Amino acid sequence: MVLNRRWNGWGNPAIQEPLKPAAQRFLAQTLGAGTPPRDASLDQVLARVAAQPSKLTALAHTAPLRTPIDTSPEARLRASFGQSAFDWLRLRFGEIDRVTDGAAWPENTADVRALLDWAAQHGVRVLPCGGATSVVGHLMPVGDQPVLTLHLGRMMRLLSLDPQAQLATFEAGVAGPDLEAQLRAQGFTLGHFPQSFDYSTLGGWVVTRSSGQQSARYGRIEQLFAGGTLVTPRGDWSITPYPASAAGPDLREWVMGSEGRLGVLTEATVRVSRLPEAEHFIGVFFPSWEAGRNAVRELAQARLGLSMLRLSNPIETMTSLKMAGHENAIGWLERLLAWRGVADGKCLMFAGFTGERRQVQAMRRLAARVWRRHGGVSTGTLLGKKWAAMRFHSVYLRNSLWDAGYAVDTMESSCDWPRVDALMHAMEAAGRQALAREGEQTHCYTHLSHVYAQGSSVYTTFVYKIGADYPSALRRWQALKSAVGDAIAAHGGTITHQHGVGKDHVPWFLREKGPMGVSAIAALQQHLDPQGLMAPGNLLGDA
Repeated sequence: MVLNRRWNGWGNPAIQEPLKPAAQRFLAQTLGAGTPPRDASLDQVLARVAAQPSKLTALAHTAPLRTPIDTSPEARLRASFGQSAFDWLRLRFGEIDRVTDGAAWPENTADVRALLDWAAQHGVRVLPCGGATSVVGHLMPVGDQPVLTLHLGRMMRLLSLDPQAQLATFEAGVAGPDLEAQLRAQGFTLGHFPQSFDYSTLGGWVVTRSSGQQSARYGRIEQLFAGGTLVTPRGDWSITPYPASAAGPDLREWVMGSEGRLGVLTEATVRVSRLPEAEHFIGVFFPSWEAGRNAVRELAQARLGLSMLRLSNPIETMTSLKMAGHENAIGWLERLLAWRGVADGKCLMFAGFTGERRQVQAMRRLAARVWRRHGGVSTGTLLGKKWAAMRFHSVYLRNSLWDAGYAVDTMESSCDWPRVDALMHAMEAAGRQALAREGEQTHCYTHLSHVYAQGSSVYTTFVYKIGADYPSALRRWQALKSAVGDAIAAHGGTITHQHGVGKDHVPWFLREKGPMGVSAIAALQQHLDPQGLMAPGNLLGDA
């Protein structure tokens, strides 16, 4: 059981990221003063769990594990929740209904095989779990059958590294920091850095089609995942890594995005890179959204080799500056930018340059020519260094915002360039209107987190007052989620660019894939899992 994690929030409980006074004033002016909710205590929540007897108590001693299945209330609680808004609401208000019946910690592929065989024999459903960072409800158990959660956190070894082919094979439970430490000790990096990097796992990245902050250089997980071992109820499925192959459909594609429905990914072979000599992150301000959008599109289509392009819209740019504190320094920056013609309506872009020193220098020169043509004003590495230092730490603000009475949720999509502006405006408008119908305001803002030659991701954040009690808080979140999901579908976006489907996005996923696509996925799931044991409810909403 992982005890150095908050049970009802994000991350290490020893790490605090308090709201600065300027941020508190800004939120109060924008949304009204928040009312901190009265959180349920861990003891209260554990009592609710204990009131639901585990359906595995009589079976746990028969499980084929050196470490027995843990059916204690705390183990069951921690295994049943990720980081979705719905997860937070239930934990914080103590509204605990269905939880998993037990948690197991396999240590290798053989352990997983034995557990799946045992589960099939006893009719136990299985939920694989990596870092428990899902924001779309992957870990929520459903149905009346007993459910066992498989924690893969002990499966974290580097099994092999081929420096010539630049292939590394890991056990799939390895978390981001441990994966990078093992590679960097031998001069390599995977280069996959989602915001959840500190806790999310390699297997989780693969089965949810994750995207890292520097995927422009290293590739999304689709480009990094070369092969591996999927333990399914029907048998073990090994996928051989090839540089490329024309031998029929690519079987890796069935594993990526499968979200536990086909089996448990226990080993993954990934394409790694030599550690770069140099890396710089540059902050550039543009005078308007149109100028910034045109610049990042031109940069992406020029294929200069940048490792990252991220553009905040005017509201997100303003929010970042207001929430940062350091009012005197920000004031000087605003005056300098205004003198250069970048004032109200400005947008902040971060660009990443990674590689050999001469390569980085050349990319910076070429990129600067592009952003200058669009009126961009560079701040050098000053803001970029601050962004890099906080890239995995800023998520702790979610804890502080809750404590101040504000909820945060995000929705993200991607679409072709001609649709980007309309999709962004529609997502923000849908969120504002949904909360307005509840008599509340929402502060929403957007950035393009991943930029491609064809189009871009669109990532929108919604901040609003939580609500006085669980029913009102739940109603606000459901209204927001439903309205924004419908807006994404109506404007030609995918329901998710990087978070996955889980259970929260099922209605829009089914529409997006269409009847034939859904039937094909369901047929493969039925073939590999004829008893329907694996991750019920994820993707297909069939539980």
